[in-house]
Amino acid sequence: MSHATLDDRGRLTLPKELRERYGERYHVVDLHDGIKLIPIDEDPLDALRDEFADVDETVDELRQGAREAALTDAGR
Repeated sequence: MSHATLDDRGRLTLPKELRERYGERYHVVDLHDGIKLIPIDEDPLDALRDEFADVDETVDELRQGAREAALTDAGR
């Protein structure tokens, strides 16, 4: 685990090894018990393609599955 400290202007500097591993841009998410930094890929479309590379269903099939799951959860 690494530690980081805010400077007098409120800036946070991440250790070099973290910047090299995760990049230079992050989403800052405000949680009920702290914050979370989520790295932003240099090319977000490539990141999405990688994330869903193993999905064999079409968009329509995924949408229908989500619709059916929502109806089931709603008790219909």
